[in-house]
Amino acid sequence: MWETAREQLLAPRYLGWLLEGWLVTVWASLWVILASTVLGTLLAAARTGPVPALQRAGAAYVALVRNTPLLVQLFFWYFGAPALLPEALREWLFSGQVLLHWPVTLRWPAFEVLCAFVGLTLYSTAYVGEDIRSGMRGVPVAQRLAAQAMGFTPAQALRHVVLPQALRIALAPLFGQYMNIVKNTSLAMAVGLVELSYASRQVEAETFKTFQSFGIATVLYIATIGAGTAGRAGRAALATGGRAVSAVSAGRALP
Repeated sequence: MWETAREQLLAPRYLGWLLEGWLVTVWASLWVILASTVLGTLLAAARTGPVPALQRAGAAYVALVRNTPLLVQLFFWYFGAPALLPEALREWLFSGQVLLHWPVTLRWPAFEVLCAFVGLTLYSTAYVGEDIRSGMRGVPVAQRLAAQAMGFTPAQALRHVVLPQALRIALAPLFGQYMNIVKNTSLAMAVGLVELSYASRQVEAETFKTFQSFGIATVLYIATIGAGTAGRAGRAALATGGRAVSAVSAGRALP
């Protein structure tokens, strides 16, 4: 019986493949989250700013991205975009050039990694930017006007007064978008990114153990999403506790 059970387990070699794929998923998600948050903030600022041309351009970008499947966008960056580039630049991108030799060897990312990063980032930026814009709309206009009356420029009022509050308001939906980014990385396997879904397909093709391969991948996805959800709940608990302490302190300070 034990021999039969042992035969159903995956060998350490294949577990290593899944672990490597999971690490790629985590790193890709973190980089896309960081880039889409920065670009989404700029997009939200453009859509709420005083320049009509930027408002219309931002609205057009959001409409285009949100009404196009992510897989189609990834295929565009992998198959379509290179055809628009000069041949010399296209060869340079595919050749994996070394950017730095010392003190460590730093190579230009593989074309598959670059396409996955660009496609996922530009897709996620539209959703993250809309969440941040909703948070900015939740900040009373009077606060922006008061900051400008105190001598702040519109950019300074946005940076020091509006954005900190907007990000706090939008934090819950932003965490939801970040979890979607983790799950969306699985589509990058279609353009060759060796992430968790790609690795599970490799393991299944090598071992024919479908349940074990995709079961472990499912557990790793659930654990990753669960860690993000726990982090959001922990931060919310700390924020609630901080507000309660402040309220108690303010009550004690009253005569």
